[in-house]
Amino acid sequence: MTETVKLAGVTKTYGTFNAISDASYVLNAGENIALVGHNGAGKTTMIKLMLGLIRPTEGKVLVLGEDPAAGQFAARRRLGYLPEHVSFNMALTGRETLSFYARLKSVPLKETADLLDHVGLSHAADRRVGTYSKGMRQRLGLAQALLGKPAVLLLDEPTTGLDPALRKNFYDLLEVMRAEGTTILMSSHALTELENRVGRVIIANRGKVIADGSLDDLRHIARLPVRIRVSLAGEGAPLSAAQPLQIHWQKTGFSTFETDVLAEDKMQVLHSVIAQNHNITDIDVMAPTLDELYAHFLTAKEAAE
Repeated sequence: MTETVKLAGVTKTYGTFNAISDASYVLNAGENIALVGHNGAGKTTMIKLMLGLIRPTEGKVLVLGEDPAAGQFAARRRLGYLPEHVSFNMALTGRETLSFYARLKSVPLKETADLLDHVGLSHAADRRVGTYSKGMRQRLGLAQALLGKPAVLLLDEPTTGLDPALRKNFYDLLEVMRAEGTTILMSSHALTELENRVGRVIIANRGKVIADGSLDDLRHIARLPVRIRVSLAGEGAPLSAAQPLQIHWQKTGFSTFETDVLAEDKMQVLHSVIAQNHNITDIDVMAPTLDELYAHFLTAKEAAE
């Protein structure tokens, strides 16, 4: 895999406060990564380090092989960035705003029309930004971040203010970019939304990276139980002959029951339940969600301190 971003032993200190403490990870081309954590976890500071807006107190940051805080950061034109709170000149139109950023990045102006269409702003392209709603300004910010098909795309709460249809279009566009080799790092609190949209999750807490891996990796490390939901045709709890496992079914509906089992016991329980019950109408198997994994790693970290 081609390395695009590297943090090696990075610490960022403000006075006696460590915003980032010994953070190390590598981002690769064609990855879509979620950077998650509560407010103050260090997510925005990490993004600012990647952009070269601030320097690390200790350690090294490399973006596309360069030091982003160096005076001549040629790779800057290959970065796309969307801050959490966008701000534009309210007197300019949407088209003028995007054209301004296109010139800064030496991007052909013809690209702006397609981007305005992608984010659903074609109808308002010639209106002043001052007349835009918050959601429309967010969409304009997305278009600005996507200019020039960046090699590294850094997004801070990117879908704020987008309706469900535009969110889907946005994620579809990101998937095309990822498939073409773009590194996409999204910082967000919308964990449920990100769960099926990213291939890797980095969890930060109090400036430290406390977990890093795919959802399957994190589930394997956390060893949280898998939930099995069984629906029956009629009343009565399901039977299970899975031994020596102790299965306790909880009734959650008129004929719906749930139980939690370890991931390694899942198949044994499923085979047993299906073999012993001939009135099953449906079975759902629910792996731990990103919300649950996030809570687990935060709790485990705090318990260890």
